[in-house]
Amino acid sequence: MHRIWLIFDPRRTLIALFAFLGVLAFTIHFILLSTERFNWLDGGDGATAGAVVDMTPLPPGY
Repeated sequence: MHRIWLIFDPRRTLIALFAFLGVLAFTIHFILLSTERFNWLDGGDGATAGAVVDMTPLPPGY
């Protein structure tokens, strides 16, 4: 496995990998933002009262 780095330059390989992953992340986020269901910026309902009640802390001793 170590011989593969004799063929590929590690710096260029890592830069290409990070660039690809960054473009992929932006693409996924923009696709999600363009949908009605997964757009968290426009018209988010926020937390409901039931969700807040479920998140109350436990009493001492647990």
